[in-house]
Parts: sequence; C-alpha cells; structure tokens
Amino acid sequence: MMLPDPTTFRILPWAPHTGWMLSDVVFPDGRPVPLSTRHVYRQALSSLAKAGYDFIAGLEVEFHLFKMEAAKLGLADAGQPGQPGSPPDVSLLNQGYQYLTEQRYDEMDPILEILRTNIAGLGLPLRSLEVEFGPSQVEFTFRAGGGLEPADAMVLFRSAAKQVAQRNGYHATFMCRPKLPNVMSSGWHLHQSLKDRKTGANAFVDAKAPLSSVGMHFMAGLLVHASAAAAFSTPTLNGYKRYRPFSLAPDRANWGRDNRGVMVRVLGGPGDQATHLENRVGEPVANPYLYMASQIVCGLDGLKTKADPGPSADTPYEAKAPMLPRSLDEALAALRANKVLRAGFGDFFINYHLKLKQAEIDRFASEVSDWEQREYFSIF
Repeated sequence: MMLPDPTTFRILPWAPHTGWMLSDVVFPDGRPVPLSTRHVYRQALSSLAKAGYDFIAGLEVEFHLFKMEAAKLGLADAGQPGQPGSPPDVSLLNQGYQYLTEQRYDEMDPILEILRTNIAGLGLPLRSLEVEFGPSQVEFTFRAGGGLEPADAMVLFRSAAKQVAQRNGYHATFMCRPKLPNVMSSGWHLHQSLKDRKTGANAFVDAKAPLSSVGMHFMAGLLVHASAAAAFSTPTLNGYKRYRPFSLAPDRANWGRDNRGVMVRVLGGPGDQATHLENRVGEPVANPYLYMASQIVCGLDGLKTKADPGPSADTPYEAKAPMLPRSLDEALAALRANKVLRAGFGDFFINYHLKLKQAEIDRFASEVSDWEQREYFSIF
C-alpha cells in the first residue's frame, strides 16, 4: 500500500486545485517494501548516521527545452501497454554554442520565467538557471540540503518542469542524448559533502589542505566502485553515449580540482566551509534515491577501508584510471560482481534491479535500429 508522507504536501501553482504528495510503499502491517527506492535511500542515510555523518547534496541538472510542433496525438500514435506512444515533433528555442550569452538566454526567457515562477511557488530551493552549451539546453541548480530533501526535490522538479512546459506549448526532456541533430548530452552533477553529527561542521574541510582525509577517503570510495555505481547514476542505455573524451563529460574514474573533464571534482580549498565534491557521472533521468544511496554506500566503504584516490588528473582524458562502463550491460556486470553495493542495498533489491534493467536491454536488442536498416537493407 502507499502511505502518504504529509511533510511533502504541496499545492501545484500551475494547477491550484491539485495537491501533490510523495508516498512510501509499505506492506499492510507497516513494514517497508524492500523495492521502495525511498526506503533504500533511508537505509543508506541511517548507515551513514551510525558512522557519525549526515549527507548533504546539491543538484545541478541539465536538460533540454523545445518548442512543441506536433504532440502526436493521432490514433496511430497512442502506443500499447509497455510500449510508449510516438514522441512529439519539436523545434529549437535557440541555436546554442554561445554559452551564457544574453541573446541566447533571452530567446528562452519566456518559458524559463514561467518555469522559475512555478518552481519557486513549490518552495523548491532554486538557486540559479542558465542556458547551457548546446542548442535548446538549460541548467537549473538547487541549494544543498540534507536527508531526503534533495532527492525529493529532484522528483518534484522533473515532474513540474515537464508539466509546466507541456501546458505552455513546450516539451521538456531529461533524456541524456536526444536523437536530434547537433544537440549536446545532458548530465546531472551531484554536489555532496558530509556533516559531522557531533560538531555540525563540514567533514570535508581541512585548514591546510584542499580536502580533508575524510573527504579523500570518501572520494576514493566513489572512484573504486564507479563502474558498479554507474548502474544507478546512469541507468539508461542512452546515458552511456555521454561518456566521451573531450566532451566535458567523464570517460574514466578519476578526480581533479578545477577540471571539468574528471569524474569527481574537488570544489573549495583550505579552510573553505563550502568545500565539497562534485560527481559529474550521472544522467538527468537517474532515480535520485538510488543515485544518492550509491554515493553513500561507496563513500562509506572508502572511509572504512581508508581508500586512497591516487593523484589528481591534470589531463583527465589521458590519465591512467579505470574506464567508466561503455554500456548499461557493462555497468550491470560490474554491479553483479560488486560486494559493497550488494551489501549496502541488499541481495533482494540488487537482484531485482539487475533483472529489471536486463529486461530493458533485451527489449532494445530485439528492435531493428536505424543503423541496421541503413547498413544492411540495400547492400545485402
């Protein structure tokens, strides 16, 4: 059964007669269903609390906003159970590749202002919005928060953005790399730190070093288990098309300071109370509860084993470091063999997740792709 969480209740600004509330999935006797991703995240937070820390996370989310040209609502477009309907026809709102310019922003401002007003009306901690590098691409960032708050915020934000855009004649998509000419891939960079439960201080701060020993060990855990954790940070087949060299996205498990090609970037410095890690590995469609839980489980293992992240990467796409998975299939294979994530999430959940995602891969493999048709249909 679904047990509503009244602390999440909101009235939707764009639909003022509609209330919105998250629910937890439980058995009739109140026990959490082990497949509930919100419950999985709660368990990870509890494990971290026992180690003396709270998880703090901030969201930096890229996505695309297009003008809706045709919603594809003809009878033949409806789809079938288990088969989505036809995607809409869309056009660009700007041509892109003029990063942060006034002109590009102004071309998108009409819908961005509508989105900003509604997201602020929900009480979400919106921090900034900007045009991103690619055509019709934007980025929204949200103030860091603790516990369930940032994960819950991501769920509501994605739903709100799609609903508000659709009502105003636009299409918002969090798909990592849409099949449209000249578009850039979108990422979800997860900013994170730990708060010491005894002192309330940022456990990643060191008076003399860019990152404390706690931060270094935690980061090492993220790197060591990066391939397996990709099954949660990048859970779609499409998301792995983003891991390309010289693309401002990571392609291997490494770290650096002010370097946008690494997987984990250290932000801050000696004595800076805002010191934190930015994991650049995720895609915008990732389940936030699983993405954040995976960070905690992997980081905790790094703390327990006092793992060493190795030297920083000054040339990220040439550094000697384990490559990130090139496909969802590779990520699932790494997850299947990873004892740390299995212990953190539980056998029941990991086995179910593997089965679910394998079914997704099998559905993809059974379809004849445009590439196959182009490559074989005329020649053979």
